[in-house]
Amino acid sequence: MKHRGRHRRRRRGRALRASLAGTALALTAAATLISTSQAAGGETPGGLSSITSSAELRELQLRESLTDETALDNLTTEMGGSVGVEDVLTSANHVMRDESDCYATEKASLPVEPAVSRAYCWDPADAANAKWLPRSVATSRNNQVILSGWTHAGDDGSGVTGEEGLARVAFVDARDPGNLKYRWVLLVMPQADGKGFEAVRSRLGGMVWYEDKLIVTAQGAESTGRRDDSLYVFDLGRLLRADVTDSDAIGEVEDGWSAHHYRYAMPAIASYTPASGGSCDARDNEGVPCFGSLTLDRTSTPPSVVANEWFGPSREQHARIWRYGLDTVADRTGLLTTGRHGGVAPTEAYETEAAGVRGAFSHQGNWYVGQGAEERDARGTLWSQDENRARAAKCPGERTGSTSYACWGLHTASLSYSPETDELWTLSGPIPERVLYSVRLSDVDSSLG
Repeated sequence: MKHRGRHRRRRRGRALRASLAGTALALTAAATLISTSQAAGGETPGGLSSITSSAELRELQLRESLTDETALDNLTTEMGGSVGVEDVLTSANHVMRDESDCYATEKASLPVEPAVSRAYCWDPADAANAKWLPRSVATSRNNQVILSGWTHAGDDGSGVTGEEGLARVAFVDARDPGNLKYRWVLLVMPQADGKGFEAVRSRLGGMVWYEDKLIVTAQGAESTGRRDDSLYVFDLGRLLRADVTDSDAIGEVEDGWSAHHYRYAMPAIASYTPASGGSCDARDNEGVPCFGSLTLDRTSTPPSVVANEWFGPSREQHARIWRYGLDTVADRTGLLTTGRHGGVAPTEAYETEAAGVRGAFSHQGNWYVGQGAEERDARGTLWSQDENRARAAKCPGERTGSTSYACWGLHTASLSYSPETDELWTLSGPIPERVLYSVRLSDVDSSLG
């Protein structure tokens, strides 16, 4: 096992903390769109370094908290019972544009190599809404339903009672590839007494759909770079229908239930927080990591959730990538595998020398890492990594005869792979480059240099 990268990381971490002493790092939503890159041009991050230290693995441990079942049942009853994914899809009220109808600026964000297999653009109103930022993507097994998580990052001047920090998910009906439609669902947290719910206000950096559960990252930014960090779990068979859609309120109102103008709300049934009880730190990779993206690996035993850490803008830190097992016991399907006292330990962990990681996934033992570019308008790189080397598609460099691996899309976010169709899905976030698209993983592998 290699530890070379870990030693260098510690030295750089100490130097970086010293240089930042007494300096507060302002993390804004706009700044999160700027990523950094260690490997550029013909450089590669090399192989993955296995993390085996008990102390370092302890930083990745989580503890589980389950929503009170009685309170959740009471809330569901009060709101007239639950609805399912099909109810949301049949009421889809937004139409996606296929690639031929996407604007030139949107299509310009697509990868150079490999070529996309499918691409779609959002309803024009959502495509141009700077307050809401697309962050994550998850797919059903056969890609007939695609979920996309968005976070409201703008300050509307009304504090936590307004839209700021709200999280919503687009339920995309993809059963007809030539006619995709979607509907928004608001993420909420039931109150302990079962008499209402409140908004989940979080940056949705990652998302995993396994069986009937949806797991999302949940991060609350603070000006120091330290954040409350966790995962939320939602039951896709227990969505709630709001009967008041002309109100800004979230929860019970005089005439019924309101979800801030949304027809549907999805309540959390569980959450996971750092076992240490501390906050994550987006400034370095020495302590509790801030969750970046999540992906599902159905080929591991048991199936697992793959996570990578997220750093603040202008960070050239090497990222950790790791996995948690998913429970397969009937009444816990879709929850993370726990040990004693509800603890969740990683089953595998690595460090990649790629910086600015925006997504990672594993399939049949192969690891893939999506890396953002250092320059605002430059393309990223999709690396295939193991413990020996890193490979990526080659594309024309800026200079004659030079080699570049920056062939991936512009400003890509999280990843989601469907083995049934061999499609790897991702999306881009900034305006005017908002596109939801897929590439064949077989095309990714055949393009590797």
